[in-house]
Amino acid sequence: MTVIVFGLVVLVAMLLHAYLWFRLARSSTRPGRARRRLTVLTAALAVLPTAAVIGRSVLPWSAQAPRDWVAYTLLGLAVYTSLALLVLEPVRWLLLGVQRRRESRTPGGAPPVATNGRTDDLLSMVASSGDSPLGGPGAGSSTSEGWMGEALPDARPASATTAAMPARDLSRRLFLARSLAVAAGAVAVTTAGTGAVLANSAPVVRRVPVSIAGLDPALVGYRIVTFSDAHLSTTYGGRRFERLVETVNAQVPDVVAVVGDLVDGEVADLREEVAPLADLVSNQGAYFVTGNHEYLVDTDAWLRHLPKLGVDVLRNERVTLGRGGATFDLAGIDDRTAARSGLPGHGANLDAALDGRDADVSVVLLAHQPFMVDQARAAGVDLQLSGHTHGGQLWPFDYAIRLDQPAVEGLSRHGDTQLYVTAGAGYWGPPMRIGARPEVTVLELTRA
Repeated sequence: MTVIVFGLVVLVAMLLHAYLWFRLARSSTRPGRARRRLTVLTAALAVLPTAAVIGRSVLPWSAQAPRDWVAYTLLGLAVYTSLALLVLEPVRWLLLGVQRRRESRTPGGAPPVATNGRTDDLLSMVASSGDSPLGGPGAGSSTSEGWMGEALPDARPASATTAAMPARDLSRRLFLARSLAVAAGAVAVTTAGTGAVLANSAPVVRRVPVSIAGLDPALVGYRIVTFSDAHLSTTYGGRRFERLVETVNAQVPDVVAVVGDLVDGEVADLREEVAPLADLVSNQGAYFVTGNHEYLVDTDAWLRHLPKLGVDVLRNERVTLGRGGATFDLAGIDDRTAARSGLPGHGANLDAALDGRDADVSVVLLAHQPFMVDQARAAGVDLQLSGHTHGGQLWPFDYAIRLDQPAVEGLSRHGDTQLYVTAGAGYWGPPMRIGARPEVTVLELTRA
């Protein structure tokens, strides 16, 4: 795990849980045992994602799965609880403003209700403790009623009346904070639960026709089936990955393109999880390019293992594919982050991949990150296939992704180069997808 990724996980977790503590612990409780317990709980939840990241390098694989499920599921809940509370902030300020205006118009308040003439004793408790046992309308009039309804003289000192007002205000603020907390929690649980179901459901199949100028007529209808970002790990794999491979095969591909971030672990740990790749069926094979997550583990071990499963790795190189005597080039480059891995010979090199090619032959480029499309456009690439973004995975993070990537999902044009970004098949971090279903894409080549 790189220092940058680790730092981001820690920072996001701490900021989220600091806000949650402020709204769910400090604002919703009085000082005391309940607040102390909530503070300890919030601190523990904040540390869980960091512990999960660290644990991958020190704990056995079998011990990681339950910890990862708990840590990342709770992180997803924290994200959507925080978002719900942020959305409710204007409501909170509006209701507080209404409350203040009402109190300013009735400074004396409504008469208190007491039984057996013990109003003075109750108000003395308020004055000494600062907590209102009444919690509703009632403190601040010159008279009160006994249990038979007769008028009783109000013998309260001025200090008791003054103390009752802040106590009643505090009680209303607590009620408002708790109500909004319950509402935010309900929204978060519903959203995260829906996201968990969608993330672990069968991938949708998207069929995208791509018009390429000068494409040989014999290649019209050629099918490139692509997926990315499976992120095989402690929380994703097994039957879900088998189902993904079955979905790919059902599209009768001419060629399969796996555009990075296939794994989040070592070969020894994921050997069984990745085995379904050997069942891929296509007319002209399956090809793979590295993503950034392949460089968080033993990269070379994976590059040696995948060809054993029938998946060829393209590292700054290209192959010639086609049918009916017509051909096109399928090129692939290392991930953008490869040069920082320190591995000899690793690093994205599009010039090497396209060196010596026939400029009249169409070229399709596999590059994990959409970021590489500017280089692809300058090199005359017709179509680039990418992943990396997960389609945002957890709305509204797709807006943040746009700060680094030129596209988040779908087909777009960049000069004469077209870019298709798949939303990915798995997930990273919280086992949820909101606004971005897992997908397999069938790109069908047509003439412009």
